[in-house]
Amino acid sequence: DAKTTQPTSMDCAEGRAANLPCNHSTISGNEYIHWYRQIHSQGPQYIIHGLKNNETNEMASLIITEDRKSSTLILPHATLRDTAVYYCIVRVAHWDRWGCTCAISPWWQVRRRVAFM
Repeated sequence: DAKTTQPTSMDCAEGRAANLPCNHSTISGNEYIHWYRQIHSQGPQYIIHGLKNNETNEMASLIITEDRKSSTLILPHATLRDTAVYYCIVRVAHWDRWGCTCAISPWWQVRRRVAFM
């Protein structure tokens, strides 16, 4: 499994984009980059994932470098409601019978995290 490293905390001005970096220099070709967040006193919440291409959804964008050794989660308009612990996870995914990619490792195996302040 690839190891990930992230800053232990970050600050961002409200209403501005928050860029959360993650390094995963030992990533293999079939490992996906997943991002989750955990807001105080709540369970983890899925944000986004990607393999090689940049991804965007209604919550965030995931920018993956060409060599896949690092990525950045971008929250386009951060607010106080985005204050949370953010988890970058690199894990192999599998295909289920509906063609979905599903993470096979639970979020709690993450050792690194970043707090958005």
